Amino acid sequence: MHRSFAINKTASLTSPYKMIVKPHTTLHNPLVEGIKVVGIGKHGSKPLSTALINEITQYLQEAETIAIQKGAFFGSLLAKGVTPEEQQLLLALCPSAQKNVEQLYDALCPDAPAEMQPIGLRLLQKETLSQAEAKQLGLFLFSDNTGESFRGMAASMLRIRYETEEEYAGLLEAANACFRSVFQKTPPKRQNHLIQLAEPFDGVEHSYMITPLLAQAFQQQGFQTVVSLGRSSGPKLSLNSLDIYEGLGKPFLQGNLDLEQTSSEYGWALHQADVAPTLDQWVERRRLIFKRPFLATLEKVLNPCQANILITSVFHLTYIDKMITLSGMAGFEGVIVLKRGLEGTLAPSIAKASGIVCAARQPDGSFLKRSFEANQEELLPFRAEADDIVDDLKTDENLRLTIQYSQYGSTGNIDFDKRVQLALRLYQQGLDWLTSHLAPSATLS
Repeated sequence: MHRSFAINKTASLTSPYKMIVKPHTTLHNPLVEGIKVVGIGKHGSKPLSTALINEITQYLQEAETIAIQKGAFFGSLLAKGVTPEEQQLLLALCPSAQKNVEQLYDALCPDAPAEMQPIGLRLLQKETLSQAEAKQLGLFLFSDNTGESFRGMAASMLRIRYETEEEYAGLLEAANACFRSVFQKTPPKRQNHLIQLAEPFDGVEHSYMITPLLAQAFQQQGFQTVVSLGRSSGPKLSLNSLDIYEGLGKPFLQGNLDLEQTSSEYGWALHQADVAPTLDQWVERRRLIFKRPFLATLEKVLNPCQANILITSVFHLTYIDKMITLSGMAGFEGVIVLKRGLEGTLAPSIAKASGIVCAARQPDGSFLKRSFEANQEELLPFRAEADDIVDDLKTDENLRLTIQYSQYGSTGNIDFDKRVQLALRLYQQGLDWLTSHLAPSATLS
């Protein structure tokens, strides 16, 4: 199953604000090409070529631009740092842009609410925000107010220079405020740990997902499990955990009080669109601006069910500590982070270096950490020389493998079976360590 990357030309991103876009220009225009060059990150963005500068300049002068793409491009350009040759682009936007940041802001974000100007100016000047300012920014980003250029600029600015802990804390508060009332209710008391599984919502392109089998194994040990998922904003659009759980046909969690009921054998599916529709609306925006903004990290730690253990993943090792910190902000007492999972998911590589980092919150608020590597001698039977690359990835085949393994403990697909077995043993080591090192107050709610 493949979800189309195209955006409807009259797609409504916010209730009162419809964005008119010619279909063929949505993701094939000079601004998007510019974002691909300058929107990579603090250490990866490059100067624009002369030819692309000229194309973008002409496009800005002659074409009907997409507001959020325009904001995202200039936000990325300014965050990267403008070269002398790229100054031409600022002049095309605003003749006095080099001298007056307020006029630059007014030209770039003409329909943003007046109260957002101070924050917009701080972002354009590469200043960081306080927690309160970040919360105000987040509430605007997730609102129905006009200001798509501002949204694109802010998302790019935050992404390129990397968000501070204070900014993440404020954005997290804003996201929590977007939860529907049924997910703001206090969950029922539980007799054991509640585990939330979360991996990148864009899923995979060349490997099978094993998430339901992990949830099943944890539930068989007496843990409740929820699997956080949502629509893919890209760049991968082939298969994700939402596709898998929809294919399994199991009920999705519709509010915290549902936790009183018995979940399916694969745990509860927790759909972002059910939890916070305003966050789900950002899927279209994120497709338009092409690069992954702050939400790609933040959405994995959102914790509406007040779970106390998070099992998640990072591909870049530098994000492990950030993920633990964000998990703590979201109320998790214990965290297991898979490093270098296959395509960034919860499925470990059976060939390359992989492993988990566990963190247990202590009474003083700090996190005690312990790592478990996948190359342990006892795990060698579940390793291989290489990971299979699936060229023709299909949801139905992933579902067949999931159900067959669930019922019989094997599928005949050696790569899939070894990956599940390696994952289960690795996560079991982490859970055993974690549950024995959590502070007493974290045991039950």
